[in-house]
Amino acid sequence: MSTVTTWGLVVETTMGSGERKHTEAHVVAHVTGSRSEALAELERRARNHVPMHPLSPKRRRLLRAGDGFLLVVDGAWQSFVTRFTLAELLEDSAAPPAPEPVVEAPVPPPVAPAAPSSEPAEQRVEPAVELDEDGVPVRPAWLGRADLA
Repeated sequence: MSTVTTWGLVVETTMGSGERKHTEAHVVAHVTGSRSEALAELERRARNHVPMHPLSPKRRRLLRAGDGFLLVVDGAWQSFVTRFTLAELLEDSAAPPAPEPVVEAPVPPPVAPAAPSSEPAEQRVEPAVELDEDGVPVRPAWLGRADLA
């Protein structure tokens, strides 16, 4: 049985400026699937990312680096960097529990109550209920019932 890989999309970005300039990291999303699918999503995010700093960008460069991307934006006085990293999720202490598989028994289609008839019971023929491909009645049983008005 093969397991499905979950990838963390990590963004590390420069915050503040001058002597207060520092880097903050955040896991911005998880992608379940192949490495190439996760890397494609990471690249999409890197290309569309608009960093908070610099306020007046002069030049923007996006580079591929190993399992991620590096966005370098030059401002009037300083350069700011945002690193986009793809990382395999190995453990998550706050992950929700995996849902247990649900096995549902097929539900028989509802049968509309028979209207009183003057015909003898043995001659009465119930109309067939039309079902879609999932077995759900096309016309709800309650539609047209006078007792629901």
